[in-house]
Amino acid sequence: MKILDKPFFSSLEKIPRLNLINSCMGYKSANLIVSQSKKGIQNVAIFSSVTHLGSDPALLGFILRPTTVPRDTYKNIKETEYFTINQITKDMIEDAHHTSASYDEDVSEFDKTNLEIAHHEGINMPFIAGSPVQLLCKYINEYEIKENNTIQIIASIEKIIVDDACLLDDYWIRLDHGKVVCINGLDGYALPTLIDRFAYARPNKSTESIL
Repeated sequence: MKILDKPFFSSLEKIPRLNLINSCMGYKSANLIVSQSKKGIQNVAIFSSVTHLGSDPALLGFILRPTTVPRDTYKNIKETEYFTINQITKDMIEDAHHTSASYDEDVSEFDKTNLEIAHHEGINMPFIAGSPVQLLCKYINEYEIKENNTIQIIASIEKIIVDDACLLDDYWIRLDHGKVVCINGLDGYALPTLIDRFAYARPNKSTESIL
């Protein structure tokens, strides 16, 4: 085992340091956030920081990098309040990764990739076609993280659109049935395999498989 400390982090060039720090905390969720400007221009951006915050009410959060440069996702969400989160599948990874490129705000990533727009009845915001789990979200609040000038966005989950093949009878979403990927670091994509699923853990009771 290697022991790498803070002075070592500081000694690294930018890219190796990014690789090390972004991959040391394990696999992360892989999502495409779609927002839309008041002019109707759709923005698509890949995020690995979407996290569950609570079930009742249904809340999630994600981290935005410093707004010292234009952040179209942030601008659009502040303008319209609504956005969608779309889980990335194995077949999407090249196009999903390309959305991290910096395009001008009047350019939609839908026009620069093979990603396609999906619409659902009664919802104005666009989704990603082929994503097996799609969320309509509404901006609620934000918190500045002063230590590195990032912003945590807090949002409510307004609607969940899920592929029938992934939704089990107890409303658990089995992501491997949708070939949903996760992210290792900044640029590595992995396809998880479900090992087991367990009943609610209780004191003095053996762990029980429910898969």
